[in-house]
Amino acid sequence: MLTGIEEVDWASLGHAYGPADDVPELLRGLASADPAEREAALDGMYGAVHHQGDVYDSTLACIPFLLELVADPGVRDRGCIVELLTSIGGIELDDEEEMTEHPCDDGEFIPAANYAMAAAAIAAGSDVFLGLVADPDPEVRLAAPCALASLHPEPSLVLTLLRERLTVERDTEVRLALVAAVGQIALRHASLRAETVDWLGWLARAAQDPGLRLAALAQQARCAPGEISDDVVPWVTALLEEIRTTSGSGAGGETLRGAAPTFIGQVRELLEEHAAGRPAPWTEELLRTLHAALDDRVDDRIALILAQLRSPDRWQRSDAIWLCGGLIRVWRGRYEEVVRLVGDQLHDPEPRLREAAASFLERLFELGAPAADALAARLAQSPPGPGEGSDIGLGDGPGIGLDGGPVGGPVGGIGAGPGTGLGTSPVGGPGGPGAVGRSGRDGALIALARAGDVRAVPLLARALEEDEVRRELLYATDGLGPAAAGLAPLLRRRLARVGLDERLYDRAAPLLHALAAVRGAQALPEVLRILRGAPANRRDRVREAALRTLAAFGPAAREAVPDLRALLADGSAAVSTAAAGALWAVEEDPAEVLPVLERWLRPDLPGADRCAAARVLGGIGPSAVAAAPALRPALGSRDLWVRVRAAAALWRVTGETEEALPVLLAAWEEDRHARVDIAECLAEMGPAASEAQLVLLTELTRRRRHNAREGASGTYDIHLDEKLLTLCRAALARMERGAY
Repeated sequence: MLTGIEEVDWASLGHAYGPADDVPELLRGLASADPAEREAALDGMYGAVHHQGDVYDSTLACIPFLLELVADPGVRDRGCIVELLTSIGGIELDDEEEMTEHPCDDGEFIPAANYAMAAAAIAAGSDVFLGLVADPDPEVRLAAPCALASLHPEPSLVLTLLRERLTVERDTEVRLALVAAVGQIALRHASLRAETVDWLGWLARAAQDPGLRLAALAQQARCAPGEISDDVVPWVTALLEEIRTTSGSGAGGETLRGAAPTFIGQVRELLEEHAAGRPAPWTEELLRTLHAALDDRVDDRIALILAQLRSPDRWQRSDAIWLCGGLIRVWRGRYEEVVRLVGDQLHDPEPRLREAAASFLERLFELGAPAADALAARLAQSPPGPGEGSDIGLGDGPGIGLDGGPVGGPVGGIGAGPGTGLGTSPVGGPGGPGAVGRSGRDGALIALARAGDVRAVPLLARALEEDEVRRELLYATDGLGPAAAGLAPLLRRRLARVGLDERLYDRAAPLLHALAAVRGAQALPEVLRILRGAPANRRDRVREAALRTLAAFGPAAREAVPDLRALLADGSAAVSTAAAGALWAVEEDPAEVLPVLERWLRPDLPGADRCAAARVLGGIGPSAVAAAPALRPALGSRDLWVRVRAAAALWRVTGETEEALPVLLAAWEEDRHARVDIAECLAEMGPAASEAQLVLLTELTRRRRHNAREGASGTYDIHLDEKLLTLCRAALARMERGAY
């Protein structure tokens, strides 16, 4: 075994962490009799030799030995090695990518030819996979179909083999893998697509196993989305019901293996935990495939999710929540009934389902209103326990970034939202129908507050009495209006306890944001303490946050005037302009602040500085008309956001659209992330912006959210798109009223 491994000069080759002289040990570890050693070796292969999908020269050198291991029936866990080979050889580059190099983490570049050479080397030895479809090990049979569909150079041969194997295979998951591989071949090879789609259509109707029919239907939809039948929703719903009634009650809630220290082991345990107790865990992936094929058929997708949410099977309801997460963040639609039914899951005895529902509702903001009663009822049943909590200072407060969206605030990570990643829901602690974990309780309260429901206010007050408070709860005060004013004394006390140390920004920014939202001017001494005592670490950001809070206090912050005047000359544009904005809010005297703001509009300054000054000038409005000459040069900036901020400010200070409107409409088409800011300005312009009507109407007819990103989402994405729609409607309404 591993013949010739010592003849390779591994030390002259490299991987993600330097010389590859440790690779022979990893390859031998894959063949070990010790399961822990095999897992550690596999973890090392993915972590170094195939790090994040990269193909190094050492990766290429490993291919013959990996193929040898796969061919040896005495090697255990060969299915994992097949998957590794599939990943190494399955990357497809377009013509442009094949001419370039690919960057890796250490700043080095990997020749794109490495990927092509890997695919060719594995394809040359891919006949070894042909025999694996009948291997005694079901894990090997599970991995083999995808390897064949991705890597074997004779797709017709593979297609025949897979279809024949399906007639004798008895393992459910392997059968599904065979059907998925057939669909993959149809997608990759246009010459085989028509006959394969016909075969999948036949299988979707003729197979006895409802799971197999659902798999065939999903692959047929994936390969020919234009041919999806109009009755797809009742068809799928009937299949899911048949699967539910024939699959049994599942295997219980225990994972299959003990704790593992490797990343591979952790991923495996997450997947096993997610599948534990589910009679048919594979339905989730089939439904994901079907939803991807349905794409912009939003009404059908909503109907399918509604059917799942009404199912007596809690696992189908759980799947529906995560599938809807992926739908609602990308597509606009009528989600009222979906949201209401998700809210009903807050009362399910299964803690994971309850917390999945709360997590989903957190991101909906105003769209969460149909679930408000369910949220309030859940919170009424689950009073907080003493000492529960998480750190208040886990991140920054939401500012407005140059992409027009919140940055630095409680923004979800890339790909971390519902409908992304592994599809696992948050795991709650033990308990009956009346129990809910801290994360689920906080999630429900955040969702209720973001929906603008005033029933959240006393619950927020109770949360503020606890030792620790999630920062998202503090940022959720924005939409509660005057009803939240009573939170000010509690926020003030918490701010007074924040230490003036290096963690000041993380701990104070959420409190400052909440005080600004509730206009808690009685906390002026505490805000000034933060402003004056900011340490060197992130001082500018601390001061900017405090200054924005003082601006929200308006004339009630008169005691801060000396501090504000002193900061007008600060070397940071963010601090200086924020001080100017606060001083204007307190005294409403433009004479002192306009020269400061005009100074930051100079064309030689960075775009962020000019944007900050323009934003404050726009907030001052007509009283800043003397600054119009300083704004006009920015209309021709190469920086789109400078143009947008300057045009909006120019309109707000002059009330004239002749110069500003063309700039705003051009930016609308150039950068979709600027549309919320532009629509807000258009709504203010009213009839004066009538030439923007077509742009606004076109936006309202789009089904896809303006800020939707494939494979990624942020906490505020849905909220910002709904805000855009609201502003577009408001702008059109003002234009229509002005026409009569």
